Amino acid sequence: MNQPEKKDNPNKIRHLIGVMSGKGGVGKSTVTYLTALALKQKGYRVGILDADITGASIPRIMHLPKYEMKVCGDFICPVETESGLKVMSISFLVDNEEQPVIWLGPLLSKAIRQFWGDVLWGELDYLVIDMPPGTSDVAITVMQSFPLHGFIFVTTPQDLVSVVVARSMQMAERMKVPVLGLVENMSYFICPHCGEKTKFFGQDETEKLARQFGTELLAQIPTSVELARLPSQGLNLESKLTREVLDQLARATVQKLA
Repeated sequence: MNQPEKKDNPNKIRHLIGVMSGKGGVGKSTVTYLTALALKQKGYRVGILDADITGASIPRIMHLPKYEMKVCGDFICPVETESGLKVMSISFLVDNEEQPVIWLGPLLSKAIRQFWGDVLWGELDYLVIDMPPGTSDVAITVMQSFPLHGFIFVTTPQDLVSVVVARSMQMAERMKVPVLGLVENMSYFICPHCGEKTKFFGQDETEKLARQFGTELLAQIPTSVELARLPSQGLNLESKLTREVLDQLARATVQKLA
């Protein structure tokens, strides 16, 4: 018996952007979530594609419980939060979030293509992709196969991190994908008692990197107690710091893609 042909993909996505870094541990997934949330709060229709298959952390950051994935006709239904954010992650397809995904490059790339083409995203203004760190097969797959409007690169104000992030930025340039700008995470520390700002790592590395690639610094996110507690306690949307960070990210992203 012949298999029925798959229907044409009905997804209509205005802006497809990736959030990338050269290495792990710089807050890339946190910036992905904050960017998506910031855009959602501005009234846009937003989704998050967790492309970090072997290190998926978006569901934990967003405090999404275990979901049983559902099928929407010929497509997979993404998880939709109470605020309306649509999310797809490998964490929804494994027994528990600590289960390792031990796949070779071709299988990882296939999964990413399915997250893009087989998920019913519907009509979105922005789909934000949480990329794996580095210049792996998945990064090549996304850059070659997806109609990207550009990448936001996440870094911290340290010389070593800037060098590694520069490699990923060069990769994007060679693959003809626009660099939208840089987000500097852990830019400074805010004392929870007196509110004083302290810059542990200096302040010039990210600006030098932006000048090197002819781009700009889109936002600076501080190290703070409330942001550090995001994976365990959630985000305090009423705090002044959170509102400032979300406003920076939303304004910068919308302006770059206007």
